[in-house]
Amino acid sequence: MRLTGRVTLATVAATAGVSIATVSKVLNGRSDVSESTRARVQEILREHEYVGRRPEQVERITIELFYQGFLNSYSVEVIQGVVEAGQVAGVDVVLGSHPHPPASRSTGRAAQWIRELTATGRRAAIGITCELTEADLAALSRARLPLVVVDPISIAQPDVTSVGSTNFAGGMAATEHLLSLGHRRIAYLGGPPSSGCNQARMNGFRGAMEAAGAPIPKDYVWLREFLYDDGLAGGAALLDLPEPPTAIFAGSDEVALGVMEAARARGLRVPEDLSIVGFDDTQVARLASPQLTTIRQPLREMGAVALRTALQLAAGEKVDSHHVELATRLIPRDSTAEPARVPVS
Repeated sequence: MRLTGRVTLATVAATAGVSIATVSKVLNGRSDVSESTRARVQEILREHEYVGRRPEQVERITIELFYQGFLNSYSVEVIQGVVEAGQVAGVDVVLGSHPHPPASRSTGRAAQWIRELTATGRRAAIGITCELTEADLAALSRARLPLVVVDPISIAQPDVTSVGSTNFAGGMAATEHLLSLGHRRIAYLGGPPSSGCNQARMNGFRGAMEAAGAPIPKDYVWLREFLYDDGLAGGAALLDLPEPPTAIFAGSDEVALGVMEAARARGLRVPEDLSIVGFDDTQVARLASPQLTTIRQPLREMGAVALRTALQLAAGEKVDSHHVELATRLIPRDSTAEPARVPVS
């Protein structure tokens, strides 16, 4: 039933069965309110079109969400998770890119970037697969601007809060799946050597191969970036070897699609002649032909956790852990099968 007369914080609080302070916290995007309570209060606010005495007096928390390089299917999924969580929390998320590459990032440039963020009222920052320098971290610390990183490129510093997934377990699961189908000539085509998530996936691959007693020729590991063109180039190099692999574990879905194209260009069929496993389970995995067997990362949930963690830090609260890992799992589809039998002459 719609409330009549002037709707105040007190009437909203009474209707929701909470305190006025709780309604105020919801309006100001505070993180110390349960999700169920926040949803109930927001529904009542919407139902009765409450806007307060003057909307401009209600402080809106703004979070800077930034990335480096090009947007791809992986980063789009994470961004959507951050934005959706921001809508639930009642905060504004502003998407930008880091203005300078790491090699050219001086202390002065880093400080200028952080000054621009604080001058525009940012309360925290979230970086996606970014490489931050010591100058960046020092400038953020001086400005007391909390930072959360999703899948940092560099090995995470112990004092940097980050969100990722169980990359090592995912790497093992991908490789064990191929081994269970009977493959032994399995290659790994991954991302940057300095990337923490890449190293974990590669180590999972190596661990599964070692446990199965399957050798890894030195040419069977190819590391570049997590992009389609790298899958295309790396897939070509692997498939042109004198003894090419019968299966390839790709470090991302986009890399896997590049491998598929390299195989198609050589007249190879997937999965009859070559099995491929990706990593991420982005939309491109389901759009691929054949659909891609992959390791699912909960990318949107990772973005949501990063947003909620950033709000905790902005409110001066302590977090339980500086690094959170969400579970991965294998999603079998149509790009993997038993290796083709070589006829005996």
